[in-house]
Amino acid sequence: MVTEVHAQVDAEKLAQTFDESEHAPVDLSEYAFEDWLALGLFWAMAVAVFVQFFTRYVLNDSFAWTEEIATNLNVALVFVGSAMCVRMSRHIQVDFVYRYVPAALGRALATLVDLARLAFFAYGAVLIWRFMSIVEGEQMTTVNLPKNLTYAFVFIGFLLMCFRSIQVAIANWRRGYSVLERPEAFDAPVVAET
Repeated sequence: MVTEVHAQVDAEKLAQTFDESEHAPVDLSEYAFEDWLALGLFWAMAVAVFVQFFTRYVLNDSFAWTEEIATNLNVALVFVGSAMCVRMSRHIQVDFVYRYVPAALGRALATLVDLARLAFFAYGAVLIWRFMSIVEGEQMTTVNLPKNLTYAFVFIGFLLMCFRSIQVAIANWRRGYSVLERPEAFDAPVVAET
């Protein structure tokens, strides 16, 4: 059994750890395009929400556009952020059945899931593209911006999810198993003292 040990540390000892420790170099290579895009969308949404809060509760005169912008940025963030989840296989999934079926059947089911996921995201991208042509020229309610701006981020999100699902499927086929079949292989390692 693994147990964590927490020793009491005083302020001087804590300060010394910062002075003595060697700092590992920062590695940003694990982050992809959608991570940085989602980060930018998040901070833009945070600024819009802050402006909304400040103007409503401090100035007692709310800017009407902040709510619409924050809502549209939230929609964009959800779809772009979903591509991160596809890349890292972090969407909600049911792997209970895979514990009780033979390995060959589990592999076939996991491959079917990979193909169904790919088809769903590709079809979603096609539907959003068609919808964008229907609402072309329409403006947002409070801001003089096209509605297609928001749907463009949804479209980009679906394209990224489709692309990442292709990558995940290929990696699963090469590896011989997916997160559904062996979820423990995809968990982050736990580091603790014994």
